[in-house]
Amino acid sequence: MGLVGGVLLAGLLAATVAPVDRRGIEGLPCYLEAQQRMATASGAISEPVRLGELRAGFGKASLNPTLGADHDDGEAGRFVALPLAGYGNRDGRPAEGVHDDLWAKSVAFTVGGRTGLVVSADLLIIPREVADDAARRIADQCGVDRAAVYFGATHSHCSLGGWGEGKVAEAFAGGFRPAVRLWMARQLAAAAAAAVADLTPAAAGQAHFLAEDLVRNRLVGDAGRVDGTFALLRFRQADGDVATVGSFAAHATVLSGNFMQYGGDYPGYWQRGIEAASGGMAVFFAGAVGSHSPRPPEGGLEGARRMGEELARRSMEVLSKVETSPSLPVGWVTLTAPLPLLQPRIAEGWRLRAWLARRLLPVGGESRLQALRIGSSVWLSTPCDYSGELALELKEATADLGLQVAVTSFNGDYLGYVVPARYYSMNTYETRVMAFFGPQLPDYFDRLLKDMTRRVAAVGVSPLAPR
Repeated sequence: MGLVGGVLLAGLLAATVAPVDRRGIEGLPCYLEAQQRMATASGAISEPVRLGELRAGFGKASLNPTLGADHDDGEAGRFVALPLAGYGNRDGRPAEGVHDDLWAKSVAFTVGGRTGLVVSADLLIIPREVADDAARRIADQCGVDRAAVYFGATHSHCSLGGWGEGKVAEAFAGGFRPAVRLWMARQLAAAAAAAVADLTPAAAGQAHFLAEDLVRNRLVGDAGRVDGTFALLRFRQADGDVATVGSFAAHATVLSGNFMQYGGDYPGYWQRGIEAASGGMAVFFAGAVGSHSPRPPEGGLEGARRMGEELARRSMEVLSKVETSPSLPVGWVTLTAPLPLLQPRIAEGWRLRAWLARRLLPVGGESRLQALRIGSSVWLSTPCDYSGELALELKEATADLGLQVAVTSFNGDYLGYVVPARYYSMNTYETRVMAFFGPQLPDYFDRLLKDMTRRVAAVGVSPLAPR
């Protein structure tokens, strides 16, 4: 290579590659801006935690696609063909049918005249474009704004694909079919609208149990820890109808990439088991799954069934002892947080510059975090595969509050994997391929989520009041 070639190569590298930024979060402009938003309620929407009489409603809508149509029709859920989302080794091949019914489900709740929603679906994630469309529909149909909607997904790797544009999204969800976004948003909003229409006097309670035998740390094995807590909320309407909301931190990957039908994996079996035993509706949220895989008794459909039904059995045991109350504290904080610079790593100590990373990764400049208080539980939503180890550390740091804290993933955006910064130098899928924002995002989100948890711990004051 001649002198001119060397100069050009050096210039190209300088323009596209830079050292990994390992500064502490205190010096990041995004952290200072997030603190300002929390202090002034600019980008931080709150509903004061109030003790009041509860009304609750339940709703669901089918996500099953009709395949083999002559053209894609997102409003009707009819498609020529659709891929499955979850595994790259499927190479975008179309699904071969529906093994399990797929659902969008919602619980609406009202205290003191203010309504909120939890909405989850049998999907890999809730893509940002889908969440935005669904939120607009919910606002139009129900009068509930985006800040009061808590999204989630079961993280089934055998669900609807085709919703993502670009090489990264299409590697995991198959070729882009824009009509599927419309179908997903329409059904999420339909489930929410049905829940709001069903609002009636109700009572609620919470429970949890340990299931560490059914989850493992896939990132560092026995060198790390697992969040084995299964969190539960139980809502009971005055007429006796019930809904159960559950969350667990094991990836929904009992079914492999060779499974080519739509299905709910173990969360689907958990939901069906709870519904059969309780006669009500069950809603599952993927927990802090970022470093956690399932530990089923066996693989395949039988393993998914056995794991889901065992978790349902244990859930019903603790739910049989839950005391529900018609008067309880409810409130939330929704923070639109500015994000640090993208810095996907290409080698030890080196990353792509942000301008190039933005061309490859479909993420925005900000995303939402939420803290939802219902009774003595606080549920925290994150826009990523959030690490179970980080969730454990967060729970331990807020244990003095005496509240049951649960962390869920996939709240209407996707920012990759967020795992402890101490693992960032590892050459793994989670830390090399999927750590879009480098070693700073874990500490950044951890600091904000701890603050938000403490803000919703007090009853009778605004979560954004000075503390």
